[in-house]
Amino acid sequence: MPAIPALLIGTLLGSAFALFFQPDLVAEVGEGFTASGMFIGTMKSLYGDISIATSNDMVNELLSSGGMAGMLGTIWLILSAMIFGGVMESSGMLKRIAKALISLVNSTGALITATVGTCVFFNVTASDQYLAIVVPGRMYADIYKRKGLAPENLSRTLEDSGTVTSVLIPWNTCGAYHSSVLGVSTLVYAPFCFFNIISPFMSILVGYLGYKIKKLNPAK
Repeated sequence: MPAIPALLIGTLLGSAFALFFQPDLVAEVGEGFTASGMFIGTMKSLYGDISIATSNDMVNELLSSGGMAGMLGTIWLILSAMIFGGVMESSGMLKRIAKALISLVNSTGALITATVGTCVFFNVTASDQYLAIVVPGRMYADIYKRKGLAPENLSRTLEDSGTVTSVLIPWNTCGAYHSSVLGVSTLVYAPFCFFNIISPFMSILVGYLGYKIKKLNPAK
C-alpha cells in the first residue's frame, strides 16, 4: 500500500471518527460546538499540543499529545540523515566505500554480513538509528541489484541490524531514550534483549543458507 495515500486516509478517518464518537472532547480542545470550534479542535489534535485533564493520571498521560509538532525532532533527524547520505553519494564517498567492500564479497551471505557490519558500525559511530539505516541503504542498493537480489533482502537486513541493535548502544539516541524511559542503564538491560542480539546473526545465517532470499525479477 503506498505510504502517502495510506497516511492521508488514516488522518481523514481519525478526524472523522473523533468528530463522530467524541465530539465533546474535540469541542473541549477547540472553541466549543460551533463549526469553527470543531474544526479548530480537530486541527489542534493533529498538529499541536493537547492535554485533557481527568481524575486518572494514567488517562491524562494517554490524552496528552504533542501532535505533529512533537514529531519535529524526529523529522529533523531523518532529514539530516537523508542530507548526509545524499552528500556522501554525490561526492562519491559511498561508491568509494562500496567498491572497497564489494571486493571482499563473493557470496550472498558475505554481502549480507557486510551490510550487517556496516549498520552496526554506523550505530556505534554515528550514534543514531536513522543514519545506520539510510546511509548503508544507499550504499548497498546498487550492489544488491547487481548481485540479482531483490530490494526486500536489503530492507530486511537493514531492519535486522540497523534498527534492532541501536537500543544496545548506550550513546545511541535509541539506547539513551530507552534507558531514560525504563530508568535502567543500557548495559544492564542489554543482556536480556535476546531478539536484538540474535537477529543480526540470524540474518547472516539465512544469507549463507540461501533461505528466503528473494531474487530480482529479470523482467523488471
